[in-house]
Amino acid sequence: MKKYLLTPGPTPVPAEVSNKEGLPVIHHRTAAFEKLFVEVNENLKYVFQTKNDVLTFASSGTGAMESAITNILSPGDKIIVAETGKFGERWWKIAKVYGVNAVILKENNGDPVNLENLKKALKENPETKAVYSTLTETSTGVANDIKAMGEIISKTPAVFVVDAISGLGAQKLHSDEWHVDVVVSGSQKGLMIPPGLAFASISDKAFKLYEQSKLPKFYFCWKAGREFIEKKQTPYTPAVSLFVALHESLNIIKAEGIENVWARHLKLANATRAAVKSIGLRLLSSSPCNAVTAVCVPDGLKGGDIYKKMRDEQGVNIAAGQSELKDKIIRIAHLGYMEKYDIIIALSALEMVLTQLGYKFELGKAVSAAEQEFLK
Repeated sequence: MKKYLLTPGPTPVPAEVSNKEGLPVIHHRTAAFEKLFVEVNENLKYVFQTKNDVLTFASSGTGAMESAITNILSPGDKIIVAETGKFGERWWKIAKVYGVNAVILKENNGDPVNLENLKKALKENPETKAVYSTLTETSTGVANDIKAMGEIISKTPAVFVVDAISGLGAQKLHSDEWHVDVVVSGSQKGLMIPPGLAFASISDKAFKLYEQSKLPKFYFCWKAGREFIEKKQTPYTPAVSLFVALHESLNIIKAEGIENVWARHLKLANATRAAVKSIGLRLLSSSPCNAVTAVCVPDGLKGGDIYKKMRDEQGVNIAAGQSELKDKIIRIAHLGYMEKYDIIIALSALEMVLTQLGYKFELGKAVSAAEQEFLK
């Protein structure tokens, strides 16, 4: 059975990128790697839309998230976490391990960050060192208004830290223009390579907090990373083959143009939303993101059953709901190396599975609705 991957990570890898991983490994303390490293760093700045350094770690995206706690905070510091799902929740869970106090602004599932609540929390907690949130929350399919949040936070001493692990490349993000001090991301989503690399862009405002931070840090130390960028190296052995793959994927993104990449993801998202709505299904998010669509499961059905039948019988791997949303939603990704026919295939499989499970609708209507969106 041919397999199709429409999960919000890992995402499909272009063949030309995969082929680069199979090349003979080069040593990381050589001129050949230094040249590659410099080009990758410049292209990462382009994708992040920043002039700041972008550090790269051999880890999952969570490693970069942890670095954004340990490099700017001290035990007993106060932060605000604007939580719109499981990955926003991860911010305060990491902070708690390190003895950092978090004011949690938790939204209902499917709702974005409430800007008035953020303003109030900052006013009531003037000692806040940093505000943490997500660009796109893949557990709920929510996009947060990072531009508006950045404007609010920039008027305070607090730094603004954004998890763009799933959102980078899918959702519009102007890191510098929107006053985002730290952006973290991962390799296996919009950057179209396998898991294993994590990234953090760091503003001067954020790095000033590094000088005051008393939390322990070694492997994820920002200062070491910054110093070695000047040497065209990483402090420790990098994942060389992933760097080579990243070099190729970033060239692909740059050739398409970041504005066009964002537009493609919006088109895929709009088609998916129109399709599921056309057959009577409801979106979970009131502010849907362009990386993944969270779809509420019809009464009487279980999300796990839909997910498993699509994966095992149709060969189409989407994502199930997490935590309290288990069996209540399914999540269809349109992230990274995807085009309109990936969405058509996923919707066709969804229609067949829903029909098998007894859900009543006009067969082919979702596919037709998506096609109409693509023809606009």
